[in-house]
Amino acid sequence: MKEETVILVNEQDVETGTMEKMEAHRKAVLHRAFSVFIFNDKGEMLLQRRALNKYHSGGLWTNACCSHPRPGEATLDAARRRLREELGFETTLNDAFQFVYKTAFDNGLTEYEYDHVFIGQYQGLLHPNPDEVGDYCYKHMDEIRSSLLSHPHKYTEWFKIAFPRVEKHIQRETVFAWAG
Repeated sequence: MKEETVILVNEQDVETGTMEKMEAHRKAVLHRAFSVFIFNDKGEMLLQRRALNKYHSGGLWTNACCSHPRPGEATLDAARRRLREELGFETTLNDAFQFVYKTAFDNGLTEYEYDHVFIGQYQGLLHPNPDEVGDYCYKHMDEIRSSLLSHPHKYTEWFKIAFPRVEKHIQRETVFAWAG
């Protein structure tokens, strides 16, 4: 794994410095991140199952992609970059909301992130990177909600936090024709 640097922030998302990514996760230091949620024209959400070799949460289902912006990189630009790198496509992304979460993993790492959530719509072929994505599918929101209740262990921690907020955002904003 090549060394990556994350942007450290405070609870208001003001930059406070940088740190090597794995060190930030070992020390549980708050840093900037993003999560991308993609929907098709039927209102189905794109889910990906993280590759088994990921440094945490391997094999779990989650949103289309997520990662960290690099120092000097705008968060929206980073979200677009990772969407291309992980799933092989581009689409317009809209800034939806932000939230802070902290969760510890069994391997000694902790995600403590100021997470920017972006939402987009895409119809077309995906070209998933097998180093990042083990599988993918589109599912209706009701089906995801039900699965989160019956099988929460199959999903990433941040997805369980973000999903209900994405639902509320879509209902409130009616961003897409199928949401209204």
